[in-house]
Amino acid sequence: MRKVIVSNLVSLDGYYAGPNGEIDWFTGLADKEFESYAIDLISTADTMLFGRVTYELMASYWPTATPATDDPRIIDAMNSFPKVVFSKTLEKVEWTNSRLVKSDVAEEVLRLKQLPASPSGGSVKNMVIYGSGTIVSALAHKNLIDDYRIFVCPTILGGGQPLFKDIVDRIHLRLLETTRFGTGMVALHYLSDQK
Repeated sequence: MRKVIVSNLVSLDGYYAGPNGEIDWFTGLADKEFESYAIDLISTADTMLFGRVTYELMASYWPTATPATDDPRIIDAMNSFPKVVFSKTLEKVEWTNSRLVKSDVAEEVLRLKQLPASPSGGSVKNMVIYGSGTIVSALAHKNLIDDYRIFVCPTILGGGQPLFKDIVDRIHLRLLETTRFGTGMVALHYLSDQK
């Protein structure tokens, strides 16, 4: 069965975006070391899951990204992978290989997790969520996230949008590994113990 992987940067006080959605505090944290980690992660996936805000942010950047600023493998993945966009307000999505879903997030992700291997015999890869805190919370609440890659940044925002919101029941995780980056960021890689 396909896994759902969350890959998000958070401030030391647990916010994935500032009060107005700003992510300017990421600047300087995404170095070559982080890029290498991102390439390894994206090689295990073939689908991206987004909420509206993150989708609009990504769709405004990646179609015009160049190898001068970003690794060609990441550019290719971001633009070619299927993208499932969960939104009740968007009317259409135009970024290449994007599909809009207005129905229940958990039901659609459960359906996607159960897709069989491709007809050509290759294995179905995982799905990854970048940003999209509302989607992360909705899926965590239903125990549909298998793998958490949380990048803790050496920044305290003092307020903003929490990565986990409205979680009612405890979610037990098992630490698989930690990675320390030269920028002071630390990656915490957890697997869900609910499986």
